[in-house]
Amino acid sequence: MLVRTSLFQFLTRGARCLLQTSATTRHVPEFLPRHFSSSRHARMRLVSFRDRGSDGKPRVGVEVTAGGGVVDLAAACPALPRDMCDFLAAGQTALEGAKSALEAGQHILPRDQIHLTSPVPNPGKVICVGMNYKDHCLEQNAPIPEEPIYFSKFGNSITGPEDDIIHPENSDEVDWEVEMVVVIGKQGKDIKEEEAYDYVAGYTVADDVSARDWQMRKNGRQWLLGKTFDTFCPLGPAIVTKDEIPDPHALGLRCRVNGKTVQDSSTEQLVFKVPTLVAWISRIVTLSPGDVILTGTPPGVGVFRKPPVFLKRGDVVECEVDGIGTIRNKVV
Repeated sequence: MLVRTSLFQFLTRGARCLLQTSATTRHVPEFLPRHFSSSRHARMRLVSFRDRGSDGKPRVGVEVTAGGGVVDLAAACPALPRDMCDFLAAGQTALEGAKSALEAGQHILPRDQIHLTSPVPNPGKVICVGMNYKDHCLEQNAPIPEEPIYFSKFGNSITGPEDDIIHPENSDEVDWEVEMVVVIGKQGKDIKEEEAYDYVAGYTVADDVSARDWQMRKNGRQWLLGKTFDTFCPLGPAIVTKDEIPDPHALGLRCRVNGKTVQDSSTEQLVFKVPTLVAWISRIVTLSPGDVILTGTPPGVGVFRKPPVFLKRGDVVECEVDGIGTIRNKVV
C-alpha cells in the first residue's frame, strides 16, 4: 500500500511515541502495521483542523468530546501522519497511536483556537449514491432502484463543516440534501459484502448541495455538473470510527434551513445498505483510504416541494446525523 508519508519512518518512530503517550495507561500496543479490526478498533472522533486564522495545511486531531477540545496529534505524537488519507492508510497502527495520545490527555487545543476543515480535506474519490432512500423514491413517484445508482463530485466541491456554501451566479435552483457518509479506511477491489466493514474507517455527515437546473435540465440532464460546483459538498464535523456506530442503518438524520426542519428520516430507509454499496462500487474502482461514499438523501428536498423552494444567499443549512454530529453552513 502506498502512503505519501514514509510508512517505514512512521513505524520506526511510532513505537517511541506510543511508549511516551501510553505511560499513563501502562499499555504499549504491539507496534505492527494492521488494518481496521472490529475487535481492536479504537473508538474515536477524528477531525482535520487548522489553527484559527491560519491558511496552512490541515492536520489530524481527535476530539476529547463531541464539540469539545481537540488533541493535536502532530504535537502529541509527531510520528503519526498529518494528512487524514495517510493517517487512515496507516490503519490500526495509527488509530492505536491516536488513542494513546487521547488517553494521555495532553496537547489539547480549545475549540475556539481551531477551525475544523473537512475531516478528509482531499479525498481521492467522492462517490455519491442517488435514489437510495425508499421514502425519497416515494416522494418523487419513482420506482425503487434494482441496483445502486452512482455518480460523483469533484474534489473542489469539498468544504468544511463550518464553511460557507458559495451560491453560483449561474444557478437559480440550489438545493440541500443531508446524507450519511461512509469513509473508506483500507484499499480494496472486488470486496465481498460480508467483508465490507473491514474496509470502513467510520462515518461522517455531508450536505450534497445540488444545482437542480443544471442537474435536471441543462447539459443533457446528466447529474455531474449540477452536483460539483465549488463548495457543494460540506463534510464533517468528524469521522466517527465505526465501533462508535453499532448499526449505521438505524440513525436519524435531518436537515434544517434557517432553523426549520425540512428533512427528517432514518437510515433504516436506505434501499442499499453500507456493505452492498462498498462491495458494488469496488467491482468498478479500487477503493482507497480517505475515499468517501455519500449514501443518499431522504425526502424533503426543495425541488420536490409544492411549490419548489431553493436556497438563497444568507440562508443557513444544518445537516445532522444522530451519533455523528451536525454541520452548519451559510449560503453566500
